[in-house]
Amino acid sequence: MTAAATTERTALFRRTASRFPTGVTVLTTVTDGEPYGMTANAFLTLSLDPLLVAVAVGVGSRAFERVPAAGRFAVTVLGDRQTATARRFADPARPAGTAAFADDPWTPGPATGCPVLTDGVGFFDCSVEAVHPAGDHVLVVGRAESFGPLDGVRPLVFTEGAFAAPDPSFRPPALPGARP
Repeated sequence: MTAAATTERTALFRRTASRFPTGVTVLTTVTDGEPYGMTANAFLTLSLDPLLVAVAVGVGSRAFERVPAAGRFAVTVLGDRQTATARRFADPARPAGTAAFADDPWTPGPATGCPVLTDGVGFFDCSVEAVHPAGDHVLVVGRAESFGPLDGVRPLVFTEGAFAAPDPSFRPPALPGARP
């Protein structure tokens, strides 16, 4: 296959994949005493027994070595008012460490101490269970040690290259659960 054909095929794959709406999350960890975070929309709940989640991390990203080395991470599911947060944590030029979290209220996750963004709609606080190579990413599987709903009303969604929110009439059912 020629380079042009490969580029066209990759572009078609990306356009097709963009038709699948995803939630938007911020993946966080702590290494060398400093918090770190990145936006991730390749996140899924994986198993109920045991309680597992998974997130894809780009091989070239700053999180690639941090998350497996730390052995722990948290995932905050963002709310529909957190578009700026999603963009900020997606920016590779953002500040590092605590400064990266200056615009977002957060608290240490109850199980791992990894930052949980308290304006989100839910969180998963995890220990790394496994890391699987997956092309230009790794799939990090985490055991959910602590988790729960947060106060946000509607989740932030990403589809066709843009942020969106569910219909304004959408209201999730009340969920019991602890805040971090």
